[in-house]
Amino acid sequence: MGEAGSLDKLELELRRGVVVLATLSQLGVFRYGYELRQLLAANGMPIEEGTLYPLLRRLESQGVLRSEWRTSDGPPRRYYTLSTEGHDLFRRLAESWRGLNEAMDRLLEGGPA
Repeated sequence: MGEAGSLDKLELELRRGVVVLATLSQLGVFRYGYELRQLLAANGMPIEEGTLYPLLRRLESQGVLRSEWRTSDGPPRRYYTLSTEGHDLFRRLAESWRGLNEAMDRLLEGGPA
């Protein structure tokens, strides 16, 4: 595998680590899947359907999200939002992310030693 293939794999690993936090960050209000995908993509975090929808179902089964079906604005859509536990998890993950980001900024400032 060439350098480009290795880079792609490593970038994918980095993204996997932030997909949950990115998703939670946008679910302070009810959103349906397609709307959420568009919002994340518009903010530089595109997520494939095959990644997002299983993630939403998993987070709901873990009690992090709650959902409801709505039919008032066209076809039936499942809307997701953070549960009480989800708000707490988001807060804690955001704190961890900020700490990791600060540490990485310090480490990256000087480049490779």
